[in-house]
Amino acid sequence: MIDNVPLAEAPSDRPQEYVADIGFDDLKMSPELRRAIAERGYTNPTPVQAKAFGPVMDGRDLIVRSKTGTGKTAAFGLPLLEKIPMGTREVQALIMCPTRELAIQVAAELSALAKYRDVQVAAIYGGASMSQQEDALESGAAIIVGTPGRVYDHIRRKNLKLEHCRFGVLDEADEMLNQGFYEEVTRILDCLPKDRQVLLFSATVPEDIQRLISKYTTDAETLLLSGDVFTVDHINHVRYDVSDAYPKPRNLIYVLEMHEPENAIIFCNTRDDTELVTAVLNRNGFDAELLNGDLPQKERERVMGRIKRGEVAFMVATDLAARGIDISDLGHVINYSLPEDPAVYLHRVGRTGRIGKKGTALNLISGRELTTFTTLEKKYGINFERRAMPSPEEAVSRWTERHVKEIKEGASGSIYEGFIGLAGQLKLRPDADDLIAFLLKSYFTARRKEKARAAGMPEEPVRHEPKSEKFESRGRGRDDKPRRSDRKERAAWGEKSEGGAPERERPPRREGGGGGSKGTSDRELFAALQAGGPVPANQPSTPAPSADDGTVRSERTDRPPRGERPERGERGERGERPRRERGPSSHRAPEAGQARLWVNLGKVGGLDAAGLTAALEAAGAPGGRVQHVELLNAFSYVFVPEGDVEGFVAVDGKPHGPRTIKIERARQ
Repeated sequence: MIDNVPLAEAPSDRPQEYVADIGFDDLKMSPELRRAIAERGYTNPTPVQAKAFGPVMDGRDLIVRSKTGTGKTAAFGLPLLEKIPMGTREVQALIMCPTRELAIQVAAELSALAKYRDVQVAAIYGGASMSQQEDALESGAAIIVGTPGRVYDHIRRKNLKLEHCRFGVLDEADEMLNQGFYEEVTRILDCLPKDRQVLLFSATVPEDIQRLISKYTTDAETLLLSGDVFTVDHINHVRYDVSDAYPKPRNLIYVLEMHEPENAIIFCNTRDDTELVTAVLNRNGFDAELLNGDLPQKERERVMGRIKRGEVAFMVATDLAARGIDISDLGHVINYSLPEDPAVYLHRVGRTGRIGKKGTALNLISGRELTTFTTLEKKYGINFERRAMPSPEEAVSRWTERHVKEIKEGASGSIYEGFIGLAGQLKLRPDADDLIAFLLKSYFTARRKEKARAAGMPEEPVRHEPKSEKFESRGRGRDDKPRRSDRKERAAWGEKSEGGAPERERPPRREGGGGGSKGTSDRELFAALQAGGPVPANQPSTPAPSADDGTVRSERTDRPPRGERPERGERGERGERPRRERGPSSHRAPEAGQARLWVNLGKVGGLDAAGLTAALEAAGAPGGRVQHVELLNAFSYVFVPEGDVEGFVAVDGKPHGPRTIKIERARQ
């Protein structure tokens, strides 16, 4: 598919900016290239593909501005493949991309188009084996697609020889230079022959970038196929105001239950949030994988493979991780948090509504994000449909009905009478809920894979290495240079700052702080995970089966996700008690003759101060001796007379509903 462009559709079904008034037969292409295009069922190019073909074939430098999803890869790929001699093994074209995923995607697309042209394409990017890339370069490739950091590494090592390179292409140039690749890009362009042809393709081309690139072009032709204001059409923008009555991840769960999207990218501002959201989605029966800078390259490729095969419905990603990624027929984009930069919102939602198709952008908006929201409305003219957040009861009903309906569909025509007796026995067991939950999870996972196979998706290749991979250290490659914001995220995708030292990340902002980039505290994480399924916020919930320390394990690794540590004060796997989380400095200090105790019960369990006191007394603590309670989300402080401390600490380990009470003297 050319940039996921369904060219076989009737041209009249798509807007003018997505279809040209000529066919591929009108372009002067070789029979080999036409055959590859025809085999894919394509009949009409997009305007950017039609208008760029002639100037590139004529040897002109080219600057192209065209919207996301209009087929820019084929726009430079088709004329390059036409001009490069078949069978050559010397580097003829160098294509630079801002991210590894985009480089892989572009290389795959060009390889498919070059099927009958005998033009070899190689992708070089950080996070992958340097020796394998050296072998690919040594064996000979006419087109090199890579990220600037790794490309320059190979140039320095003299693995990549560019004396015969005739074309230099910058794909997503605005994002590449915005990420801080100026130094690498200019050094690489300086290594190309003086008579090389430069092609710059991007969704936006600000004037400063155009001036920067102009010194590497000669009499460049400029194609401005997008207006000065970059907008995303054909998308329904929906606003949900976040409710403070329950943790933010539960707001997301309720919205998903209302819309029931087949698939979606869920954008988060921080890596911690991607880990939290992924864990909560999987805990609540939604198949989700995360994509962020913590993942090594092999893991990222595995995740993308599962998503493109339709084996998983939701990709939870940061902006950089999802840059340039196309997922066919993506119906929804969900903003768990709005980005600080309103223009980033346009790139996010541009993942859906591709080539004139309809798409939906769902946005969870809190008060601190109203500045970004107002800018999107006033500057970019986006009209948001405001909807009320569904009630917990409504979400529970929809959640149940949706799953029951799918089970009934699977049961129709099946023979299962032999298991009815076993089903009855299971219901009598004390662990019935755990066993049934496991069976439901297995059923829905198998059903999704079955649907993917029915849709013609390829099977996942057999992996001989363990599925659980130890995360690579950050900063191995230099291919994705960080911006100033969220530096650790970008350093994980790249390597160094201009000074050569690994960049440090600013701590992610807490939900209670201002700004658009919000992290997740341990208390919020524990509260969200303990919330379990979509149950009403005022009812205690029963967590799904988990490890002894109460954390939810990710399926792809045998350790808790980074943001998902055991709650402070609970016992770890080895039996030792981790350091208890300190409360804010504003907490009340104990008075003379009074002790302050830390308890792992809080608002998330539906308790108030009186309920907490009653729970402790029901577990065996001295009655009527609680003098003061500071109730927080996931834990609380209880003030008692110094002489009664032992009586309260004695209830440590006693049950409270599905949980175990943890109580100890708080550090002063």
